[in-house]
Amino acid sequence: MAPVKSKKASKQAKKIVLDATNANAETQIFDVEAFVKYLKEHIKVEGRTGQLEDKVTVASSGNKVTVTSTVKFSGKYAKYLTKRFLKKNELRDWLRVVATTRGVYEIRFFNLSADEEEEEEEEEDEEDEE
Repeated sequence: MAPVKSKKASKQAKKIVLDATNANAETQIFDVEAFVKYLKEHIKVEGRTGQLEDKVTVASSGNKVTVTSTVKFSGKYAKYLTKRFLKKNELRDWLRVVATTRGVYEIRFFNLSADEEEEEEEEEDEEDEE
């Protein structure tokens, strides 16, 4: 018979960081405190929203929001909630959520300068053809 593995006595806390430094660098377009409030109200724990208790904590320090969980909590779920917050506040057209490293997500502006350069090159190519 194979030995029975015992479950861990204490679960490891999972930490997810949502960094809004780039979104607030030049303009204060992203409201971190409203985002923290939104997360506290909308994170589901055991199928219920708004009942975080001691299982999930949401804290902010400057432009960074830290979600610490002792229960199952996915980084994709944090990204999903961030996208919903951006959509609700009509910021989804300008901001996006990008995973930089494991457990760290960054909220940044879309890179519009690269798109503009491509459009200018296309216009120049069309003028050359005429």
